[in-house]
Amino acid sequence: MSSSANAAGTDIAGYHQLSLDEQLAIARNGTAYFVQHLARVSDDDLAGSSLLPDWSRKHLVAHVGYNAAALCNLMTWAATGYETPMYSSPAQRNEEIDEGSTLGAQALRNLVDHTAARLDEAWRNLPTEKWDAQVKTIQGRTVPATETAWMRTREVWIHTIDLGAGGSFADLPEAVLIDLFDDIVGAWGRKGSGADLRLITPVGITDVDRHFTGDRIEVRGKLSAVVGWMTGRTVDCVRTSTEVTAPHWL
Repeated sequence: MSSSANAAGTDIAGYHQLSLDEQLAIARNGTAYFVQHLARVSDDDLAGSSLLPDWSRKHLVAHVGYNAAALCNLMTWAATGYETPMYSSPAQRNEEIDEGSTLGAQALRNLVDHTAARLDEAWRNLPTEKWDAQVKTIQGRTVPATETAWMRTREVWIHTIDLGAGGSFADLPEAVLIDLFDDIVGAWGRKGSGADLRLITPVGITDVDRHFTGDRIEVRGKLSAVVGWMTGRTVDCVRTSTEVTAPHWL
């Protein structure tokens, strides 16, 4: 979205344009946001459905907890140079979430608190010169350790909405919305999807594939509403020129 923002003549900074301290603060605030909304969900309601297909709220909470533990592995990798992947395999990740969903409500709440504290400690203790160390995501991307802040930011802010306890894309920091927009457009481009879309927000107009020559489907709204639509979570507060569903991005 930064390219669109620049084209519109605005000075809006995306997440990755912020300092590392600012990025980490947003990630920590996102964890607090998740915990705040999790507290609104009763123990009995944790067994109910989340907004994600086939996942209960217990699955979702287990995932957020274990995600922090997985990012701790990457921080260990950055600190020591010893390869420590997030998960041994995608299957191990899925099995961990399924097993975590069988835990009691208080155990799940404790899991989120404990693993978030571990990750925060790992962030605080990593020497400055180690933040550029290269680690690998579960998708196989090689990234600097600084990227763990963005990886955690995406998880906690978006999955708070998936709890279905009052979270909204309108609550996300604008810098996060801008880089989520960019991430999704990039993912669509890699998959060859979304080329027929024109996304129109107050910070600019984006043709997902500028080489597309047919009639485009317009999706209009506030940045938060359009990003919510792009993630497949919400359709409220966006206007489309014809009925259309956002392509998958993950």
